Amino acid sequence: MSFTSIAHAMGAAPSGGGAGGNPITSFLPLILMFAIFYFLLIRPQQKKAKMHREFLGGLKRGDYVLTSGGIYGRIIDVDGDVLTVEIAKDMSIKVNRSFISGPGEATRADTRKDKKEKAKEADKEKAE
Repeated sequence: MSFTSIAHAMGAAPSGGGAGGNPITSFLPLILMFAIFYFLLIRPQQKKAKMHREFLGGLKRGDYVLTSGGIYGRIIDVDGDVLTVEIAKDMSIKVNRSFISGPGEATRADTRKDKKEKAKEADKEKAE
């Protein structure tokens, strides 16, 4: 094979100003891929992060939380970024606000205790 036959097989270069084509057409697949990544990955993650920041900012005494270590508890004191979380009767731990992973659920014992306390308060109000 000679060089001329290889060059002939490759075909001639297009002539004229339309050699590059429309630049938007060449970037269209990249634009579409970015749009898909944005709507399927980036935007939902940003929404989730925003909701978590709002949740952490709104923590107050009495809220049930779940720590990133997997401990469920109830906030009994808030001092800036340090939260005192009651994890059992007369047992509490101090946790940094950033280590709260989400809202927790009241345990059965805590729920019964809260119901009893509310019932006692209601009885006191009725007596007065």
